Amino acid sequence: MENRRALGKGLEQLFDLDNLNVENVSDFEKNMYKEAKSEEIVELKLEELRPNPYQPRTVFDKDALNELAESIKENGVIEPIIVKKSIKGYDVIAGERRLKASKIAKKKTIPAIIRQLSDEKMAEIALLENLQRENLTALEEAKAYKSLIEKLNLTQEQLAKKVSKSRSHITNMLGLLRLPNEVQDMVLDKKLTMGHARTLSKMEDKDEIIKMANEIVNEKMSVRVAEEKTTEKKKPRPKKKRFNEYEYVQDLLREKLDTKVKVKDKKIEITFTSSADLNRILEIINIKE
Repeated sequence: MENRRALGKGLEQLFDLDNLNVENVSDFEKNMYKEAKSEEIVELKLEELRPNPYQPRTVFDKDALNELAESIKENGVIEPIIVKKSIKGYDVIAGERRLKASKIAKKKTIPAIIRQLSDEKMAEIALLENLQRENLTALEEAKAYKSLIEKLNLTQEQLAKKVSKSRSHITNMLGLLRLPNEVQDMVLDKKLTMGHARTLSKMEDKDEIIKMANEIVNEKMSVRVAEEKTTEKKKPRPKKKRFNEYEYVQDLLREKLDTKVKVKDKKIEITFTSSADLNRILEIINIKE
């Protein structure tokens, strides 16, 4: 055990905390445990621990948690969680699944390593760690991106590099957060696919989005068909030309008088540009001053 421990190195020496990204944050927790001294691993009461306030994951797989709980009953928690001292108790930085499973296993305490990180760094670690996992819902992923942008004051381009995604992927994901809540619920309930959600997020009118979402679900519409329908809805409808029964009269008068003529509401309007032009028109219709 001792040969795995570090000789009191500081966090800054052990980890490049200023340049964490989705690729190296996976090693953060393992390295933290590997480099911690024996006396730094303490048993904390579960009642003293608070879930990470920056945790993007809202849905935890119950079967997976129960399976982990059974393992903890038999073998205990193998790898300590990482926590931060707060005003009341401790906030979990990494290891929330182990905390939840320990509660299911009726444990009273859990091994932990206490580290004092800033709230910004705590949020960054939690969000990046979760973005590595494939089973985040689309909305959880979008909220994680939004939180990283706000907490770390990043541009979408900077965030894309940090999470190893394309800029367009970030833009599309953030667009999901503009969907009405009831449509977001359809995504969470897997009634709508990610492709459907992206298509709907490009629409502007909320009522139209909700209506279209229900159509997709009720008609079991494919993403391609949904895209075609939403594109069709965006096209401006050509204005219907109002029927004018006197249009032929307008045309005859325009040709005769060589000027703009309008026949509407049982009135004839003849346009002239000057006194001379008016006299010209009067001569044509044989009216003398």
